[in-house]
Amino acid sequence: MEHSFPCGDTALDFVGTLKARRNDVPRETLRVPASLQSWLRESGIVDGDTQCGPSDLHAAIAVREAIYSLVAARLFGSEYDDYAMDLLNKVARGPAAIPQLTAAGRRIEATAEQALSSIARDAIAILGGSDADLLKECSRPECTQVYLDRSRGGRREWCAMETCGNKMKARAYRARKRSTS
Repeated sequence: MEHSFPCGDTALDFVGTLKARRNDVPRETLRVPASLQSWLRESGIVDGDTQCGPSDLHAAIAVREAIYSLVAARLFGSEYDDYAMDLLNKVARGPAAIPQLTAAGRRIEATAEQALSSIARDAIAILGGSDADLLKECSRPECTQVYLDRSRGGRREWCAMETCGNKMKARAYRARKRSTS
């Protein structure tokens, strides 16, 4: 797999396609249309490949940044940016990816526009519902992945234990070892 999905939520994992946002040089994983195409397939929004062009990639990045802007506003208690909200609502009004029944089972085929509409609808469901209270940003300084904290007690600190959690625990362990030496 080319992409990671630590959140288990389509819209939030999509936000995570720009890694380390606050670093001097964030890492863009949607560099070319083929990257968007593979993300849509790997995320399960579509089965198989969706043909994506440069304009689809541009639209996808705009949607991703609108979602992040709205999530960040929610996290930090700011008002929603009107442009981001309007863009997200406009994209969500488009047709969504639709599952079809085939002899082999369920199959989802969609255009890039339909896939982005599905992502926008997912973001609206989070931001407009009770899940908005569960939004958190990973506490590893190099990571800016957002996620829903469904842990008991709401004390989850990292987007995923396998990545950020292990790195932070190893860093804390090394710091303790240095201080006792």
